[in-house]
Amino acid sequence: MNLRTTARLLAVPTALVLSLTACGDDNADGDAASQACESRPETAEAPDDLSANLAEKPEVPTADDAPPCDLQISDVVVGDGAEAVEGTTVAVKYVGAFYGTGEEFDSSWSRGADETLPLTVGAGQVIPGFEQAITGMQVGGRRMVTIPSDLGYGAAGQGPIPGDATLVFVLDLVEAT
Repeated sequence: MNLRTTARLLAVPTALVLSLTACGDDNADGDAASQACESRPETAEAPDDLSANLAEKPEVPTADDAPPCDLQISDVVVGDGAEAVEGTTVAVKYVGAFYGTGEEFDSSWSRGADETLPLTVGAGQVIPGFEQAITGMQVGGRRMVTIPSDLGYGAAGQGPIPGDATLVFVLDLVEAT
C-alpha cells in the first residue's frame, strides 16, 4: 500500500468520527446553549424565581434542559397599558443573557434604573426575536423570551455573542405611543 492509499483509508474513519462527534448533544462543558434544541409550545409559564417587581432588575434564570427550537414567550407580568403593535414607538428595559448559564451580556439596567431602549416596532431596529417578543405586550408588562439563533444573531454572532447562541431576554415595556 502506498502513502496516498493509506491516507485515503484513514480519512474516511476520521471524517466519520468527527461528524458523529459534531452531531452528538453531549457537551463536556454542560452548556445547554450548544445542545440540540427541543420543540416546545410558543408560550410557557414564567419561572417562579423570576421577579415580578418592575422596580428591580430581573435575574435571568439558568437552565439545564435543551433550548427551545422556536421563540418561546413567558409573561411574568401582564401589563394593562397601551399595546405594542407594528408602528408603535416603545421604550423597553431589558436584560439579555445566554441560555443555560444565565450569564448576562447586555442590560439597559446596567446603564441606570431609568435607562430604556427606544425603538419602533416593525422597523427592524433589533433582532427579529426581540421585536417579535415585544409585539403584543402592554405597558406595565414583564416578559421573558427565549430566542433561538435563527431569530437572533445567527451562525456569525456579533460582539460578545458567539455564533449559534440561544439568548434569553427579560423585557419590561415602559412606554408605547
